[in-house]
Amino acid sequence: MAVESRVTQEEIKKEPEKPIDREKTCPLLLRVFTTNNGRHHRMDEFSRGNVPSSELQIYTWMDATLKELTSLVKEVYPEARKKGTHFNFAIVFPDLKRPGYRVKEIGSTMSGRKGTDDSMTLQSQKFQIGDYLDIAITPPNRAPPPSGRMRPY
Repeated sequence: MAVESRVTQEEIKKEPEKPIDREKTCPLLLRVFTTNNGRHHRMDEFSRGNVPSSELQIYTWMDATLKELTSLVKEVYPEARKKGTHFNFAIVFPDLKRPGYRVKEIGSTMSGRKGTDDSMTLQSQKFQIGDYLDIAITPPNRAPPPSGRMRPY
């Protein structure tokens, strides 16, 4: 006798994220790689055990938001604090079908502006411990034009 699930894909996606108690949950080490030219690193820079030299190590939790991660990056890179600086986030993860890595863009934030991706969490984007985060930082004078998704503070 076959048993069939009646749970739809929409119901699975709507399952709320479980809140993380940061007092009781050990943080994870998030390995972040940044560029300041507005483009993500090439995937071959992550091959054969190598990683780009621009590594930033952050201890955080799976419920960390892109805005929260943006503020941590700005603490380390003062030039990224300028209003209008654009941060484009991507998860870099091992390719299970062939040697190497794959990249998945997940969202963006901008210094001095609120955006729809600000409250997006690592957990909501299927980030797994051991994946890398690649952040392409674009200075305000070279930033892409703001989309309708951003609004000033």
